[in-house]
Amino acid sequence: MTEAANNQLMAGKRGLVLGIANDHSIAYGIARALHGAGAELALTYQGEGFQKRVAPLAASLDCDLLMPCDVTDGDSMDALFSAIGEKWGGLDFLVHAIAYSDRAELSGRYVDTTRENFVQTLSISCFSFTDLARRAAAMMPNGGSMVTLSFLGAHRVMPSYNVMGVAKAALETSVKYLAEDLGKDNVRVNAISAGPMRTLAGAVIADGRYVHKYAGEHAPLQNGLDLEAVGNSGLYLLSDLSSAVTGEIMNVDNGFSLIGIPRPDSA
Repeated sequence: MTEAANNQLMAGKRGLVLGIANDHSIAYGIARALHGAGAELALTYQGEGFQKRVAPLAASLDCDLLMPCDVTDGDSMDALFSAIGEKWGGLDFLVHAIAYSDRAELSGRYVDTTRENFVQTLSISCFSFTDLARRAAAMMPNGGSMVTLSFLGAHRVMPSYNVMGVAKAALETSVKYLAEDLGKDNVRVNAISAGPMRTLAGAVIADGRYVHKYAGEHAPLQNGLDLEAVGNSGLYLLSDLSSAVTGEIMNVDNGFSLIGIPRPDSA
């Protein structure tokens, strides 16, 4: 695809991106790719601390709709979509990149997960996508596309991932049910399962550096996974190039998810 064609791929499209924390966030990589393809963006933040981080990034993406949003608060989400409705009248796409769990409970054993943290993790990391999708779909009368973020820990045991793996497994199943629910309205729902990367979310995982190093050493592709690669995959899923794709979990991980036991000469 030529650069000129890429710049027109999302021309006239408007969408909401939730979950940008800094310029290393996967959500930012996707937002940057969308902006480069001509999309108009609305971004969110949670709390004053994140507002200070996100505001400069919003400016770099020519975004003039930066709103607070707490996905545990229905009124907060309603206010967000009301503001988008007043400004744009509708939406073409949604990017959900939100997850949270008590860091202290991500280390140790999954069996020791508390009920409180289990419920909180599943609510923020999984149900929030369904909650947002319902509101966003109502603003997509001409159809649209939604993308959320998963991880290999939904399928295989990963160090210090624990209850977050359970949440991602539930999120992936939600993608499939949402795809069936909303397909009749020409709204597509997919997920990206990115490989281990150096992000703010990954930094809270106690063994994150080990996982990142291991994946880099044993993935079939050795070119290093970066935000541009993941961002371009998000652009594909949110654009008309993927018009017949829904309910899919796309692995963007240099092929790491293919590997069972590494070859002896690489172990």
